[in-house]
Amino acid sequence: MDMYNRDPIVLNRDCEAVLVPMADKVIIPKDTEVMIAQDLGGSYTVYVNGSLARIAGKDADALGLEPVEPPTLPEEASDEEIEELAWDQMRTCFDPEIPINIVDLGLVYECAISSLPEGRKQLDIKMTLTAPGCGMGGILVQDVKEKVEAIPAVEVANVELVFDPPWNQNMMSEAAKLQTGMF
Repeated sequence: MDMYNRDPIVLNRDCEAVLVPMADKVIIPKDTEVMIAQDLGGSYTVYVNGSLARIAGKDADALGLEPVEPPTLPEEASDEEIEELAWDQMRTCFDPEIPINIVDLGLVYECAISSLPEGRKQLDIKMTLTAPGCGMGGILVQDVKEKVEAIPAVEVANVELVFDPPWNQNMMSEAAKLQTGMF
């Protein structure tokens, strides 16, 4: 789907959503008309009744869309391959109001991998927010956790929200700075 497509969509079933930026959970009823504002990383930010709401990728079918395929990994993947895929998965996480992934925004500070029994892996991730009071912080943390835990070899992803060092625009990638006109 084109992220700039503004054609109305009628939900074909009741759908869970989160209001932006308050992060209040709501149910958008079947037959409600929405318009996609942002379609990035497998989740959808929609306009609904004068508000913005985020619909998780698992509910793409309510919009008449196909969900994103889960990540795949070779059977005997190395720690480096797993970590690389974790970073790729985090690049599919977007603030519902900013069309730049959280890695390029500079919000992910660390991703450390450790071994668990039976060859499974644990990833410990430290991330921050563009503003400490961001109401969507918990939603972003959960999005990272779910997407990293979707990696076949990963047993658990511990995602810690930290505010030291404080985020600033210098932490953004050059591509993100170009996209936002800050470069």
